[in-house]
Amino acid sequence: MKKLDKFVLKSFIGPLVLTFFIVQIILILQFLWMYIDELAGKGLEFKVLSELLFEFALTFVPMALPLAILLASLMTFGNMGEFSELTALKSSGIPLQRIMRPVIVLVAIISLISFVFSNNVQPYANKQARMLLFDIRRKRPEMNIQAGLFNSDIEGFSIRVGSKDPSTNRLDKLIIYDHRDVMGNVSVTVADSGYMQVTPDETALKMTLYNGFSYNEMAEKNPDQALKRYPFRKDSFKQQTIVVSLTGFDLERTKMDLFKSSSVSKNVNELIYFADSIRKNTLMISRTYYKEFSETRLYTERNYLTPKNIKPDTTKPVNYLYFDPVKIYDTISIEEKKETLIRAIAKAREAANYVNQKKDYIHSEVKSLRQFEVELHKKLTFAFACIVFFLIGAPLGAIIRKGGLGTPAVISILFFVVYYVISISAEKMVKENLVNTYLGMWASSYILLPIGVFLTYKATTDSSILNVETYKYFFRRISGLLNIAGKIKKNENPSSQ
Repeated sequence: MKKLDKFVLKSFIGPLVLTFFIVQIILILQFLWMYIDELAGKGLEFKVLSELLFEFALTFVPMALPLAILLASLMTFGNMGEFSELTALKSSGIPLQRIMRPVIVLVAIISLISFVFSNNVQPYANKQARMLLFDIRRKRPEMNIQAGLFNSDIEGFSIRVGSKDPSTNRLDKLIIYDHRDVMGNVSVTVADSGYMQVTPDETALKMTLYNGFSYNEMAEKNPDQALKRYPFRKDSFKQQTIVVSLTGFDLERTKMDLFKSSSVSKNVNELIYFADSIRKNTLMISRTYYKEFSETRLYTERNYLTPKNIKPDTTKPVNYLYFDPVKIYDTISIEEKKETLIRAIAKAREAANYVNQKKDYIHSEVKSLRQFEVELHKKLTFAFACIVFFLIGAPLGAIIRKGGLGTPAVISILFFVVYYVISISAEKMVKENLVNTYLGMWASSYILLPIGVFLTYKATTDSSILNVETYKYFFRRISGLLNIAGKIKKNENPSSQ
């Protein structure tokens, strides 16, 4: 390895490691911001919280690498440009592509590592992280109750609150359905306000309710189901306490089989297998539905019209009916015409309802297929994004000639936001089956790769495309030309003399 390669790699690896950990910390903080309500107040041990953050940090690695490479390449080549190192190398006859070559090889290796990581480590980390988060949510179910939504985390109860005061944990307008007897909604409690708290030994949940009513449908011992009247009982109370056992709500680790069917928990081979299975199953179901529709909705008569280009087989009994529908329709009476049209409209509506019903089911299967295809392409697009972002960052740093974390960080965030917005928008369209999977999942690469190639060309030719002085000089020339044109017009105007 030549000294130039060692110098460039040494200048790049340091910022890469630094920016990677910075991006990882930002993504972890974003995760904490999203789930802080579900983690706070659960009494989690430091070991459990550390494990959760570590598992989710592993899932963020493929996303953090492209942004880290973009920021590191901007910093590296910006520093080299700012301290005239690029100028010295170019004046020695070394082109920019030769200077970038060792880093390109390193980024290609990192891209391959990113794919291997997302294919082998990320599925397992996703599965572990989701299981642990699921277990944490179950540990203190009263913390998961949100205003305006029914919550069924407490086994045997379905609870809805109108509002919740985070500072005092006061709950207003409570509706509690008691399903412990497994008889449906036969026991309902409505309260004006109340509190829920776990007992000091964390073995039970105590619900203290104020100013409410309890409604119960009593089971009547009557063998004749048709004569049952279901007697109704209503009780009012000023204060009522309900104690529910929390056995099983400790932090018990869930079996790994719970999330084994999730698309984010599978590698490339498994994603291809499941996607292919769903695709074949969807095609088979579609053909079955079409056959059923053709035989029961589209053609309802026993004898079908024979196409004009097919002659009847005279050796077999006549099973076909030959007639002109329009002529026959003209021969029937007006009442028969009305009845025929009514029957036709009814059958058309029945067929439309059948199509809509089956369409919804097929659409759900297609969405499931798209989910597996999206996860498959994500493993490839994030790895390829490492190369795309380097092709943007390296020449851009050579052009702007600014190092440090200031200007490179701003430009990196701008490009990453563009990449992220395009990716999320296109991914949503793919999941809704609005665009092709290849077109949608690779849209960000299609758009940003030409920009990277263009910037590399401009940096190679020492373009001043991002030099502020270039634009100042351009606008000064425009202003000068406008002044000259104004003077000429004034001299040509007789009234000005």
